[in-house]
Amino acid sequence: MPTSSPEADPPGMALAILAEALYLANLLLLPGLAFVALLWLFWTRRPQAADLAVNHLNQTVAASLWAGVLLIAANLLIIALGGYQSANTWTVVIVYFTTCHASLVLLGMVGLSKAMSGQRWRFPMVGWRGAGP
Repeated sequence: MPTSSPEADPPGMALAILAEALYLANLLLLPGLAFVALLWLFWTRRPQAADLAVNHLNQTVAASLWAGVLLIAANLLIIALGGYQSANTWTVVIVYFTTCHASLVLLGMVGLSKAMSGQRWRFPMVGWRGAGP
């Protein structure tokens, strides 16, 4: 197998990997804090970043915003079904985590692998339309 050297890496690869890692950290490890760091990268590094990094920054910010919308929708559904003391709460939580959250994490892992291989990526359905291949 050929080994990768730093000279062979496409421009923006490190920033693309960082964006994808922060997206996953926002979903799994440091919610909110990792999102703030991702937004900071988006606003400060995106204007001068290479195309690969811009693609991954756009995708991770768009997917993070959609993840937030889905989380808010799940909470609104819980409240509409009787609040957090209702038996329906756990049904909504389990359905949300096994469908929405797990799908976003899986797609984030695909995005991270694409960034690590120096390829562009667009999240299906929720991705930033202007950053397609």
